[in-house]
Amino acid sequence: MRKFLPAALAVILAVPAVGPSQSGTQDAQKNAEKARAALNAMVQALGGDLWLNQKNYMRRGQVAAFFHGNPDLGTTETFEYHAWPDDDRIEVTKHRDVDEMFIGREGWEVTYRGKRQLPKDQVDDFLRRRDHSIETAVKLWLKEPDTILIYEGQHMAENYLADQVTLISPQNDSITILMDAQTHLPLQSSFQWRDPTYHDKNTETEEFADYHLIDGFETPFSITRLKNGEMERQYYVTQIRYNLDLPPDFWNVDLVAQKTKGK
Repeated sequence: MRKFLPAALAVILAVPAVGPSQSGTQDAQKNAEKARAALNAMVQALGGDLWLNQKNYMRRGQVAAFFHGNPDLGTTETFEYHAWPDDDRIEVTKHRDVDEMFIGREGWEVTYRGKRQLPKDQVDDFLRRRDHSIETAVKLWLKEPDTILIYEGQHMAENYLADQVTLISPQNDSITILMDAQTHLPLQSSFQWRDPTYHDKNTETEEFADYHLIDGFETPFSITRLKNGEMERQYYVTQIRYNLDLPPDFWNVDLVAQKTKGK
């Protein structure tokens, strides 16, 4: 018996102990895997590879604006074009003779008078929302090896049970996405940012509803934007088309300005 004890002790010492730190790391890895699985299910629900490789889209709809939760009178018809990663063009008015173009990190307004740079706060607002879109979260953030994924359990969103996942970038920025627990389609996305002047924290939220299958893409026909819990805008889609063959100069601000002058 005395001869056995040292050998047994050696075996015990050779087996690494699973301490609180290692156990916590394993739990975090399992949680991240669950978060990634939820996001992968969302991508498949949206259209899978078709959605990941989407070239562009044109979205026509009616926009209703709100101030302190109260709706403004009437709606505005817009034609919104988007091409990944950073080309956006919004045509406003029935004659489509006013364009707001966000190309790269710059924003322009184009009218019959020519082009002018949009106010910085308007450009910052648009870019902030584009930088925190679900498309950006999946196509950029999810590919970064240092992005942290957190599965935060199931919560209620618009009367639906939803899986909640938060992505935290290497720059310590974050996006939270809630996905329908049954269909896996996104119901809500949100992010926070700090006002550079007043230093207070703002929460921007988008809610997605009324999905329709269009050309293989599950598409929300109702998009509601909120800021700090107050409704700011509702967008009702009336038409959407994917993977258009747009002319080469479609995103050229100067050429668009020349054509608009001639209208």
